[in-house]
Amino acid sequence: MAQAVTDNRAMNRFELAVGTQTVFADYRRNGRTLVISYVEAPPSLRGTGAAGRLMEGVVETARTEGLKIVPLCGYAAMWIRRNRHDDLLA
Repeated sequence: MAQAVTDNRAMNRFELAVGTQTVFADYRRNGRTLVISYVEAPPSLRGTGAAGRLMEGVVETARTEGLKIVPLCGYAAMWIRRNRHDDLLA
């Protein structure tokens, strides 16, 4: 079963739990814009696709809520372009 990406508004980050570890994307909301400042995966999850699954959830949330994304994080910007979600870029 696929893990769900959650929006931890108290910490201003999206999270994906993988076993006992968490992949996350720090963000701030600015009106109808979602500014992604940082995406982090624990070293043991790097290269497993966990950060990509997290980004899929971030993109899905942005689409559902009608938000545009400003990816300050290089990984987030690359992932959005590579996966052809350029229409979400602010």
